[in-house]
Amino acid sequence: MLRPLIFALSALLVPATGIGAAGAASPGVSHPMPALKIDRSPVGEGQSALVTSYADIVEPVQRAVVSVYSTKIVREEVPMAPILRQFFGGAVPERESKQEGLGSGVIVSAGGYILTNNHVVADADELKVLLPDGREFIAKVIGTDPKTDIAVIKIDVADLPFVTLADSDKLRVGDIVFAVGNPLDVGQTVTMGIISAKGRTKLGLLQDVAGYESFIQTDAAINPGNSGGALIDAKGRLIGINSAIFSNTHTNIGIGFAIPVNLAASIMTSLIETGKVTRGNLGVTTELVGPENAEAFKLPKDVRGLAVTDLAPGGPAQKAGVKRADVIVGINDRKVTSVEEMRLYVAQLRPGAPVQIKVMRDGVEHVLNATVGILDDQPDELLAGVKVAAVSDDVRRSLGLNPRIGGVLITNIAPDSDYRDRLVEGVVIVEINRTAINDPASARAALRPGRNLFLVYFRGVFRYVTVAVK
Repeated sequence: MLRPLIFALSALLVPATGIGAAGAASPGVSHPMPALKIDRSPVGEGQSALVTSYADIVEPVQRAVVSVYSTKIVREEVPMAPILRQFFGGAVPERESKQEGLGSGVIVSAGGYILTNNHVVADADELKVLLPDGREFIAKVIGTDPKTDIAVIKIDVADLPFVTLADSDKLRVGDIVFAVGNPLDVGQTVTMGIISAKGRTKLGLLQDVAGYESFIQTDAAINPGNSGGALIDAKGRLIGINSAIFSNTHTNIGIGFAIPVNLAASIMTSLIETGKVTRGNLGVTTELVGPENAEAFKLPKDVRGLAVTDLAPGGPAQKAGVKRADVIVGINDRKVTSVEEMRLYVAQLRPGAPVQIKVMRDGVEHVLNATVGILDDQPDELLAGVKVAAVSDDVRRSLGLNPRIGGVLITNIAPDSDYRDRLVEGVVIVEINRTAINDPASARAALRPGRNLFLVYFRGVFRYVTVAVK
């Protein structure tokens, strides 16, 4: 059965007008980390048996949930008959339209940091944040992460109301929840429901990216405009960022999804501190051990795990002593029961942090100590928007290069890359900062913040090029 995905984001096309540009994310730029208020106690503690109103719980949160208005200029060619193009010198004139979107956001610090969805702010030329008290501010983008659909934006205002974060790992199906946002631009709205499920994966909610899914499912009404808004528990703590719904009617039918706050907070911390998302990696490939082959792996009854099918040479898991055919049953104190669960958990670990890998080997449990590595999401990207490949023998033959020329070949430069004015496709980068390179990894290792000296080879000529790295 077809289950259309609808992001809880409203959009509208209106005539074009001049607008300013929204602040863009700057990878590598550090921001001061705000002080977050976190309460990790289970929601059921201290609750009375009879509750007649949640107004005292909801009202403080309402003051911290905002509306986010995005504006994007869209340029389109004007349709015309070929005979008319002669009046424009063969060029096709363009017209502009203004695309406006509506989403929500949650203030998480008194200094103006706001959590929202990536799809609320993506490609926006301007972002406006409307506070519940009627004040309106231009927001800048601190960072975005399409792989989790999380974005962090900021307004320069002090002493703002903000929410307390809960521990989403302690949620239970049946917990009462409230969704707060601005659906369909009717104004701030609060809806009530329960947690219907946890850890939803393989939903295809993160379109066009190999993302990280572990959604909270709720029947609290979520509609277009709720994207980026708050999902809170019965203590008024933030447990998730509302993101999308499944619906055949383009309206709520009681199947809504939110990103767990623990995942959102880890992404936010990385974006604020570094301007980009750095994910953990163990260098291991696994598959689920099913009931049909559990005996072959000598797994005890009722124990689930992931069989190791491959190891990255020299990776953290191999260095720790993990072997092919080991069955990973836990990471630190956490059981692993699916490939998706382990992938998400490891990605949230800080590179360089110690980690314990619990494996079953021939029916005996072993605890191996490893150090978390860094996941390279784009192994062929040297700079933002600049992709490279090692100069192999095949590359040399196709380009007619002298065998003594090594390095990396620029294979693609994105249209919006900041480096298009200094580099072009087909250039071979031979050295970076007077260090010979031979693959993308060694090229990235030779880079440093600020001015970098590249020795390049292009069309039979060597030359030096200075490239500023942010």
